[in-house]
Amino acid sequence: MVNLPKFKNEKLLAQALTHRSFLNEYKTVKIGSNERLEFLGDAILSFVTSTYLYEHFPDFEEGQLTNLRSTLVKTSTLGNAALDLDLGEKMRLSKGEENSGGRKNLSILADVFEAVVGALFLDSGIIAVEKLIQRVLLSSIPKILETGNLKDYKSLLQELVQDKLRTSPFYKVEKESGPDHAKTFLVAVYIDTKKTGEGKGLSKQKAEQEAAKIALEYY
Repeated sequence: MVNLPKFKNEKLLAQALTHRSFLNEYKTVKIGSNERLEFLGDAILSFVTSTYLYEHFPDFEEGQLTNLRSTLVKTSTLGNAALDLDLGEKMRLSKGEENSGGRKNLSILADVFEAVVGALFLDSGIIAVEKLIQRVLLSSIPKILETGNLKDYKSLLQELVQDKLRTSPFYKVEKESGPDHAKTFLVAVYIDTKKTGEGKGLSKQKAEQEAAKIALEYY
């Protein structure tokens, strides 16, 4: 178990731990839900993680950095970090959400972790946030690299899109060129109806991986 940093403003921490279901059930509570703090924390988490990887892995190419960052900030990783901080027991949930296992729901926990990051930034600044993220997330990098637990771009994009949007990306061949024995494929990846990445390759599979790699920059 990892200790949660001490907050100077306890109201910020209380808001970060308040799920919207709690406010829907207890309408007299005079505090906002954690959704705005989650929005802020998501951006700060991406910034701190990206900066750390850029500085500590100078030999990694852009694709490797993206891959590692995506592994670190995916829902399951953040959810487990929240469990390490005992945020599951500290959250304020509605009775219905609690009875359905909300305190162990990795998606809810990941959102709460991001909200706590946002609250900690407002309360104590970026240095405090960096220390927290290094303790609960970045310390796992050696194990990730040692086990080779880095997925290909399509798998990472599939996980991230399902986590955040509850949908799946789909791939479409936009163009084929060249002779039959050496065709080049241009493939685009769409999320809902929006094209988010495009890639070329001598096979559809390679073109899809390149498109997914580009699309990951959105997440």
